Amino acid sequence: MKFGKSICVLNVGGTRYAFTRDVIRDFPLRRVSRLHACASEKEVLELCDDYDRDLNEFFFDRHAQAFMFIMLYVRYGKLRFVPGVCELSFYTEMLYWGLESAHLEFCCQRRLDDRISEMGVTNLSEEDLQAPGDDPQCITEQETDPSARGQWLEKMRKTFEEPNSSVAAQLLASVSVVFVIVSMVMLCASTLPDWDTAQRNTVEEHRTVEAVCIGWFTAECMVRFLVARNKWYFLCRPLNLIDMAAITPYYVTMVMASAGFPGAGLGAAGVALRVLRMMRVFWLMKLARHFLGLQTLGLTLRRCYREMVMLLVFVCVAMAIYSALAQLLEHGLDLGTRNPDYASIPAAAWWVIISMTTVGYGDVYPVTVGGRILGGLCVVSGIVLLALPITFIYHSFVQCYQELKLRSARYTRSLSAEILQ
Repeated sequence: MKFGKSICVLNVGGTRYAFTRDVIRDFPLRRVSRLHACASEKEVLELCDDYDRDLNEFFFDRHAQAFMFIMLYVRYGKLRFVPGVCELSFYTEMLYWGLESAHLEFCCQRRLDDRISEMGVTNLSEEDLQAPGDDPQCITEQETDPSARGQWLEKMRKTFEEPNSSVAAQLLASVSVVFVIVSMVMLCASTLPDWDTAQRNTVEEHRTVEAVCIGWFTAECMVRFLVARNKWYFLCRPLNLIDMAAITPYYVTMVMASAGFPGAGLGAAGVALRVLRMMRVFWLMKLARHFLGLQTLGLTLRRCYREMVMLLVFVCVAMAIYSALAQLLEHGLDLGTRNPDYASIPAAAWWVIISMTTVGYGDVYPVTVGGRILGGLCVVSGIVLLALPITFIYHSFVQCYQELKLRSARYTRSLSAEILQ
């Protein structure tokens, strides 16, 4: 900067910040650093709202509290939303100072995506927001250690927990997907009639493949636990519980085999181990981290749990009414044509549920005139009741899909920048 004093003052919304010229030149905020290259007062006024030559003070008519949080990012490297300020308004401030959504903490990025999806805009880019509720997880989240070790742990955590965060994370996720697919193929093949004979012929190969898969999942789970910010929260997450429940039976079986207990003769314990071993199928839930469709489905179910409960209540109430009437008309009145398939209300409830959902297996059906009329009413009312909450669930699914697509596009841009660097 070829004018003014050596000390530069930034006045943002009435709050003054003093910096030297050298600090202004290397300032992380692009709008502020551009002040150093200004050669005239006219160029300065293109970047700020007013300028006092005598005091060398630059005036910015912007949100003072938002800039305070941006300054915390400049100092500590963490950018989060201001409590009580609209996410889109804060995002506008970020864009004004030269920051992007990628600079936000991950929890705040999700809040921004939620806010954008609530606007109902299907093709919204970050440039569209350049014109113009408090999240406890974002504020109370455990601070990471600013030391080199803390930064390394944070990088490892993102590599294992966020598959789209870097190229290394994507490679690691791809390897994990391969092991999941191999494990599922082995699980499905183990239920074939000829599997026992094939296993006896190639027992060593099968054991090796199983051991390699279990070893990979065990190592991955242990590393994710060691680098987790909150160990207790890690242990309470459903997917992590499924991982541990799927891994444990293999080691329990190995311990029992080494102790001289054959797997087939364990009685109830053997049945329990086989049930737990079958839980490996839930490893397919790992694929939700890598595929947008599964992520959209999971996010939609989590956000629409009220609508899902309402749908369940509708079905249960209708099932109770129609099953009682069907049992009465088909079996309870004793009109000479007692239908044994409707001997009880629970038995009739099976017919009601397959009729309301228009499945109609044909294994149970009414034979009386009253029962057939009731069956028609049951089918029609089932279609209506099931259609009522579907509209809400559909709109939520579209919003979740747009939100995740926007987040995926952001990660793609970040990965492209990392590759180019």
